[in-house]
Amino acid sequence: MKQLLLSALFGALLALPATAQTRRNVFGLQIWPEAQAEVALPDNDYFLVALRGQNLTDNNGFDDPNRVLGFDERRLTLGYEHFWNEHWSIGATAAYISSYNTYALLPEVLLRHRSPIGPLTFGQRLSLERELPGARGATGKTNARLRADLEKIVSLGGLALRPRLSYEAATHVRLLRASTDPDERTIDFTSLRGEVGVRLSRLLDVTPWFAYQTQYSFALARYDEYNNITEPAGRANAVSPVVGLDVRFTFLNGQDAATRRQLPTQH
Repeated sequence: MKQLLLSALFGALLALPATAQTRRNVFGLQIWPEAQAEVALPDNDYFLVALRGQNLTDNNGFDDPNRVLGFDERRLTLGYEHFWNEHWSIGATAAYISSYNTYALLPEVLLRHRSPIGPLTFGQRLSLERELPGARGATGKTNARLRADLEKIVSLGGLALRPRLSYEAATHVRLLRASTDPDERTIDFTSLRGEVGVRLSRLLDVTPWFAYQTQYSFALARYDEYNNITEPAGRANAVSPVVGLDVRFTFLNGQDAATRRQLPTQH
């Protein structure tokens, strides 16, 4: 199973086109603060409640009444994960996403594997999610996501540091395709994320992180005022740098913090 997921990840990387063949647009910084509450359950299981705001700094000069507390998007996530053993777990999440005057629901099921590689911990997360937009007449879509990460926990007196690097790729899953459907790239989205989690106490974790995210699509041709093509139709990459801060409070609920194997804040 481990080799299968690794092969899928490398396949995703190889599927990305060369930069010279694409139209590349770099957007402004995004800021994603997130507050999490995690309820510890027996055998390392947990229940999660997370609230995140997403600020697109490109929009900060505009006074839009539909922005809430300066956030272009708000996300409330509920999650539960069950561990079969020290390596394998299965879980589900459900997110309510509000953006300006629209909303969407995002249920997800996931399978996770974690194992040691020397002094590091290697993790793999495979999930299937369904986007359910709230707008009338809109159609949902199903996405498959694969994430791989490497991390290490370093004890420093009363603190613990958790440096971690992760890479995620997502693709749109379409079982039936009509001739009128728009063209799509093999990979729709990737994210390379680096972070350093800080465990301040057995109840409180703070994780600053930075990510480099890319959306992959096919762009329409661009024309000038005389209807001449200035840029032909073709592949397009929309790149966004993201800075985030995850703050997690753990309710131990009678569980032993010393023996508990807790996941990073990027669940």
